[in-house]
Amino acid sequence: MKYMVTIDVPVLSDGVAFYSNALGFTEESRPFPSYSVLRNGDAKIGILEKKAGTCPAKGSDEVRRYERHWTPVHIDFHPDDFAKTVRDAENAGDVIEERFEGGDHPPVAFCSDPFGNGFCIIGKREI
Repeated sequence: MKYMVTIDVPVLSDGVAFYSNALGFTEESRPFPSYSVLRNGDAKIGILEKKAGTCPAKGSDEVRRYERHWTPVHIDFHPDDFAKTVRDAENAGDVIEERFEGGDHPPVAFCSDPFGNGFCIIGKREI
């Protein structure tokens, strides 16, 4: 089985730019005009343009909104260089909501992209 996570954004070019600059992804393909497949090593993500205010699922009373929101699903990114990736993400427009380093756990930055989607950057545990 293969899988890929797709992230909704209000403007495709903004989403591609953020995930390229923040996390080092490059565009691999554009299967249709509003969808881009990005790759970083073995990892792939999809970026899908969906306008704010549109309905996310048939029968839902919700609408897409791109200010910070909570969702029970998020992506964890495990870069080789934690500190550089956190800096790159911040420079690209990411918000670091919390950051933990040291102790019994690997370093982690709890983040929000410019579109309100949460994700984590997780480093290697120092031994």
